[in-house]
Amino acid sequence: MTAGIADSRHEPVLLDEVIAALAIEPGEIHVDATYGAGGYARAMLACGATVYAFDRDPDAIAEGAVHAESAGDALHLVPERFSRMREALAERDVDAVDGVTFDIGVSSMQLDRAERGFSFQGDGPLDMRMDQAGESAAEFLETVDETMLADIIFALGEEHRSRRIARAIVAARPIASTGELAAIVRKAVGHRPGAPKDPATRTFQAIRIHLNRELDELRDGLVAAEHVLAAGGRLAVVTFHSLEDRIVKRFLRERSGSGPGGSRHLPETAQDDRPPTFDKPAKPVRAGQAELARNPRARSATLRTARRTDAGAWPQERSESQ
Repeated sequence: MTAGIADSRHEPVLLDEVIAALAIEPGEIHVDATYGAGGYARAMLACGATVYAFDRDPDAIAEGAVHAESAGDALHLVPERFSRMREALAERDVDAVDGVTFDIGVSSMQLDRAERGFSFQGDGPLDMRMDQAGESAAEFLETVDETMLADIIFALGEEHRSRRIARAIVAARPIASTGELAAIVRKAVGHRPGAPKDPATRTFQAIRIHLNRELDELRDGLVAAEHVLAAGGRLAVVTFHSLEDRIVKRFLRERSGSGPGGSRHLPETAQDDRPPTFDKPAKPVRAGQAELARNPRARSATLRTARRTDAGAWPQERSESQ
């Protein structure tokens, strides 16, 4: 079977909770910023929404063609990074939307395909490119400076053994496959077979995030959502690790004016005098036991949601680097 929109292995995480937070009314316009296998978009359509579904991955757009054809004018596939949401919607004569949903990070479809090079569960070419263009992970590792690589692994993989790993990678290059890279990392840190977490996981995460500029994309995507959401529009963001979640949490605190106050030990935090563009965010939501039992990917997921106010969007500031 072709891994596509009907593949049950690609169950969207926290689907019921996301749809409940979006509170979709028939006729509304919603953005699925990370189309993937189409799970969120399908649920939005079932609620009567018109959906603009973004994905930077050509495979996701190609495999979504059948879905789009069956949905008619209700589903519009947009082959763009979600950081270009504002411009892409304007090009399609859409000025404002009622909801924007993000499912951040690598998709199950990408992880499951060894030829995409995102995972070491199956050996494949060391690629990791979400949009299948530009520099591959193998090409990046061939030329990157050891110190820079160590910094990337430390900051984006939260890996305290980053210096040792970077030294081993540089000494072993060229590296062509995911299996080779995983073996190099395991040897560098003295991996014991059967340990609960493979030590290569953090290094793969760091290289993937850097290569695809994922954190900058998230920052810019949140700002783009702020610009396109109508007053009363709903924002829903599902993240899978602390780096992403911190960005979303900080953005919503800042834009809602609900940042932490002072204490007897710390001075009061300076408050921005611009009017809040979001109401106070809802409490974060995590998967329940039933979903965890059927969908292990939900284990690290966090959903944050907020409703747009009628205040004008803050000036857009593009990210330049991670």
